[in-house]
Amino acid sequence: MPARLHRELIGDDAAHLLLVTHGIFGSGTNWRRIARQLREQRPEWGVVLVDLRQHGRSEPGAPPHTIAACADDLRAVVGEIGGVRAIAGHSFGGKVALATRPLVEVDQTWVLDASPSRRPGGGDPDSTVLRVLELMERSPRTWARRDDFVAAVVGEGHDAGLARWLAMNLVPDPAGALVLRLDLAALRQMLADYHATDLWDVLEAPGSAVEVVVAEQSPTLSAADRGRLAAAPPHVHVHDVPTGHWLHIDAPAAVVDLFAAHLP
Repeated sequence: MPARLHRELIGDDAAHLLLVTHGIFGSGTNWRRIARQLREQRPEWGVVLVDLRQHGRSEPGAPPHTIAACADDLRAVVGEIGGVRAIAGHSFGGKVALATRPLVEVDQTWVLDASPSRRPGGGDPDSTVLRVLELMERSPRTWARRDDFVAAVVGEGHDAGLARWLAMNLVPDPAGALVLRLDLAALRQMLADYHATDLWDVLEAPGSAVEVVVAEQSPTLSAADRGRLAAAPPHVHVHDVPTGHWLHIDAPAAVVDLFAAHLP
């Protein structure tokens, strides 16, 4: 049975809906500013911000926590709310969005800096995502102050903006301390399946448009990935953005402009 996912609608008067979901460690609220700015440029489009299972305010869902399970969760959301013409996902969420493509009828699927490829051995060991997960696994779950958590992340060499974004996962407990709300074991299982899943057949299958956004300074898409994208069928469109992996933090205006220019 699908997990019930929390969702927030930006623009309840819109004729069409873009469903947006996030990457590991995130939540739909990470994309709220982008959603509001998109509404200013394309007011006929509303944006549904969705928290994946094990994230934000969504149900944790029953194991196994896989790309396929997450895609089935999104399929259920699309069926419940109606009017969704496009689905977008960033990073882990991008692969989930791509896996949802055969399950729903939409005009576009947006894959934001996510590789369709399988990555044997768990992917790039230098990946920021994996390094952040390992940092949280060896860190305390309870913090006296949010600033202490941010300082610990920055002290490991990560950007302050990324650290503040990760700190959104700290929630107060009854004693007044801040507790990391993420189930790190479940997230590791989700990442393992992300790296084990190959979705090139889904991306290349005839049908609705696939908009692939490549963060040029990110290692997420390999040279082989980019070569295969260059030879992809005509329904696959590639957009390069000169930024790193965390698009919603480092290049929100570029993401807004892409959506505004290329949504139907």
